[in-house]
Amino acid sequence: MLMRFSDRVGQLIHSPIGAAHALTGLRTNDRALLDLSQAAPSFPPSKAVLEQISEAVHRPDTGRYAPQPGLPALREAFAQDLNRGYDSNLGPDSILITAGCNQAFCVTASALTSPGDEAILVAPFYFNHDMWLQIEGVRNRYLNCGPELLPDPDELQGLITAKTKLITLVTPGNPTGQTVPKQLIHQFAEIARENGIALILDETYRSFRRGQGTAHDLFQDPAWGDHIISLHSFSKDFAIPGYRCGAVVGGPAVITEALKVLDCISISAPRIGQEAALAGLRHAQEWRLNQVTKVKSLEEQFLTAMSSQPGGFSLKSSGAYFGWVEHPRKDLSSEEVVTRLVLENDVLAIPGTAFTPTDQSMLRLSFANLDSHEIDELPARLNEFSGS
Repeated sequence: MLMRFSDRVGQLIHSPIGAAHALTGLRTNDRALLDLSQAAPSFPPSKAVLEQISEAVHRPDTGRYAPQPGLPALREAFAQDLNRGYDSNLGPDSILITAGCNQAFCVTASALTSPGDEAILVAPFYFNHDMWLQIEGVRNRYLNCGPELLPDPDELQGLITAKTKLITLVTPGNPTGQTVPKQLIHQFAEIARENGIALILDETYRSFRRGQGTAHDLFQDPAWGDHIISLHSFSKDFAIPGYRCGAVVGGPAVITEALKVLDCISISAPRIGQEAALAGLRHAQEWRLNQVTKVKSLEEQFLTAMSSQPGGFSLKSSGAYFGWVEHPRKDLSSEEVVTRLVLENDVLAIPGTAFTPTDQSMLRLSFANLDSHEIDELPARLNEFSGS
């Protein structure tokens, strides 16, 4: 008799990243692939981070469990970094270090929900958020963005029920790149407070957002921890995605409950990744700013490349690492367009159906994966698609 698997897991999509990369094995072209799939830094970490990793790997304690909430020095350094960025007064006790921001979301969402509860995701959503909540038996309700790819607070209020436990807002957005304005974030926070539910802000790409000043002022409210949870990643800021280091920023109750879940998954985040993040915070701040400038320069080049709508592909928004692009073939599914792009035009993208409840003829292009020469090449590849 065959073993039986979970219906919840069986109904999930496969990893869109893995599915996209599987297509590359079917290629017969010799031309170099333009890989706009996964949002990972295309550059190595700073010298300071590499030196810290090299030194730490020889220490006898590096292979041991780290303190479960995270290395005290990292929590303190990150609290100081947040206080500079948000003009706040956070302490290290408000921070839980996790094995990446994905895990930060998972342990937080699991601490907040039970099977049969509801959660609200702003669509387009980050696909792993949607997947994890489904695994947990939570019903996802989708707050669809309008033409400006920003959510409407009035529509949010209409989705909240007695079963709603959390709202998730990603800013800058993955996949749209859209930075949510401060005032809109505050409106969402107030709605969460009034309804006694959590607002989870995924701020993975906070360094790459548009605008000046603080991203929000939520941490200046003495009671912020009663309804606000902020998630962070060191992967993009310090080019260490494989070292798996992220963070939950929350009140005492959230940290306490999330620690219980973390204990069942990884016990603690890997010490070597925490050492890398600590080195970045202490010694690579100027490097970090330089990389942000480089990525924004790539975005400007990407905007120019897409301005003529090559091959009929129309850019709807961009920011952080991403371009959110409408494809021209309404007679094909977005998955079929992605397959043709990689096999015939040597362009690897992610179908928009990974981020939306229905097929809206969209693709996510991670322009930050490319170098300047590759972005210059992209319009010609897309123009080939129109003639294929």
